[in-house]
Amino acid sequence: MQTRELGRSGIAIAPLVLGGNVFGWTADRDRSFALLDRFVERGFNAIDTADSYSAWVPGNAGGDSETVIGEWLAKRGRRDDVVVMTKTGMWDSRPGLSARNIEAAVEDSLKRLRIDHIDVYFAHIDDKDVPLEETLGAFGRQVEAGRVRALGASNIEADRIRQALEVSKAQGLPRYEVIQPAYNLYDRATFEDSLRPVIEAEGLGAVSFYALAAGFLTGKYRTKADLEGASRKGMVSRYFDERGERVLKGLREVSGEVGAAPAQVALAWLMSRPGLTAPIASATSLEQLDEILGAVDVTLPADALERLDAASR
Repeated sequence: MQTRELGRSGIAIAPLVLGGNVFGWTADRDRSFALLDRFVERGFNAIDTADSYSAWVPGNAGGDSETVIGEWLAKRGRRDDVVVMTKTGMWDSRPGLSARNIEAAVEDSLKRLRIDHIDVYFAHIDDKDVPLEETLGAFGRQVEAGRVRALGASNIEADRIRQALEVSKAQGLPRYEVIQPAYNLYDRATFEDSLRPVIEAEGLGAVSFYALAAGFLTGKYRTKADLEGASRKGMVSRYFDERGERVLKGLREVSGEVGAAPAQVALAWLMSRPGLTAPIASATSLEQLDEILGAVDVTLPADALERLDAASR
């Protein structure tokens, strides 16, 4: 498996990250173990989760995904084979990015994951109620203690990234090395217009969520009528505008030409984008997982990339 450097973190990952949001939710423990087994067997190594996954599900308290991953790591003995990424700040039980919360959240995540360090630890939100000096100082102490290898920030605007980097430099603190934004063939503007210039100028890594636009880019939904009764109707319906229709048409055309599924084409397009280290994608079945992992073997010709680019403008 060809790997990519995650900014200046010293961590190398495969070009596709497995999203752990489904573990303990739409994928039970046994299914999650099977998915994780297949993922590493195929040569991939980076897993993304958060302490808040999946507190939104009735009967779940949060920390569910980390717990499943921790049980799998312990049972399979694969800690040295994977890069573990998790996040804090969004969960109601551990809200915000105060120094006190970060210290407690790291301890809790390490226990659930059954590991002695987190490879990339993300601020899941931009907590503007807490000074950056406090947040970055707290994160920095976790790095110095060996509990965290590298820091990241999710859901953060370009100007705030710059501010955080300036604070880290001025105070000699570990900096955010990895950014986690939403980015896909439809949702492009924020990443490409504002975040990518900072990422490239500062040598940051970037792993993107919503890589398949909540399923819109999988080809499962050809028209808005296909959403009737779908659990993701509210999340996907916004994509069915004129530009979204162009994107789907372009995906179908390129998919047919290169002999790959639409989801594979959408992920391969992301893997080709400058400034992005790897997209994050999740699956609830082995068939889905095999399909998305197959995206790394898809090579999109220059003219196909140009047509997809034009369709999504």
